[in-house]
Amino acid sequence: MAEPAATMTGSVTGSMTGIMTGFARTLRAAGVGADHERTQNLLRALRHLDVTKPGDVYWAGRLTLCATPDDLPRYDRCFAAYFGGEKAGRQRAGTTTVTRHTAAGGDGEEGDESPVAPAAASRAEVLRHRDVAGLTEAERAEVHRMLSMLRTGRARRRSRRFESAHRGAMDQRRTIREALRKGDVARLRHRTHTTRPRKVVLFVDVSGSMAPYAETLLRFAHALVRSEPRATRVYAVGTRLTSVTAELRHRDLGTALNEVSRAIPDWSGGTRLGEELREFLTRYSARGAIAVVASDGWERGDPALLGTQMARLSRQAYRVIWVNPHKGYEDFQPLTGGMRAALPYLDDLVAGHSLAAYEELSERLAHA
Repeated sequence: MAEPAATMTGSVTGSMTGIMTGFARTLRAAGVGADHERTQNLLRALRHLDVTKPGDVYWAGRLTLCATPDDLPRYDRCFAAYFGGEKAGRQRAGTTTVTRHTAAGGDGEEGDESPVAPAAASRAEVLRHRDVAGLTEAERAEVHRMLSMLRTGRARRRSRRFESAHRGAMDQRRTIREALRKGDVARLRHRTHTTRPRKVVLFVDVSGSMAPYAETLLRFAHALVRSEPRATRVYAVGTRLTSVTAELRHRDLGTALNEVSRAIPDWSGGTRLGEELREFLTRYSARGAIAVVASDGWERGDPALLGTQMARLSRQAYRVIWVNPHKGYEDFQPLTGGMRAALPYLDDLVAGHSLAAYEELSERLAHA
């Protein structure tokens, strides 16, 4: 067996460090526990390997970044998408042959494989931060592939239900019931509250000014609904309030988006967010939920009405997050009438223009 090449025996270059750090972030977004310590282990391993060889990079990442068997298929999908721009979950034969290196470090069977190009990975990292409104169709498709691998976590809240526990409050009923059955109190029984995922209510602005971002937002909404179907509600807002939660429950993303398109009667129209929030708060409730409003704040209705309804929403919701695509730019100022009216009642104002912004939003929902 040939010995593995070691063309990089010194420190890993700065560009390669940025590429692999970005790859680790992509893995974390997909649910792999590629934390800082594991990423540093990967960089140390790459110092002794040839980073131009796909097999060396693949195995270095797999052995250092993956912790459980469940991580392996996610790692393969992310590796193919990040370094090769391939569709998640679908690998070419060439990608599979990368895994055929022996433990001794020799080269295994090679097929029609595409070498790991730092330029390709660097491009993927750049795309993570690019505004989706300015991408080409091919670039947008690549961002959407990476978005499809985003694992949307959810913060948990204490429920009213109880479960048995070794510690906690005494479970009087179980303790007394057991004492009656055995004739004496053998030991005290305890109980604790169970937890459940915190609800999320997402309002997606589908007006004309939000048209460049609406599809990407709905793809993110699909990931939220699929992760917690019972704890997620999604509404399209334009000139009317339209629930699209049922449509987004379809397993197939293409089918879900087609159903959503048919369900929304006011694509690319105006925005009357104040009236629609009033309708929602009259008919439904956001009590205890994380309310997420995705809009640029161009309100055609009365901004004062929007401010009143945002105050009502903030009193009900556990947390209110406003996602504005323009927040990602350094010179952003919340100057639109809708933004000025809503700003006093927000817990967070975040960007919503790029894949990196959606990853950050997902993190906020997981730790709110």
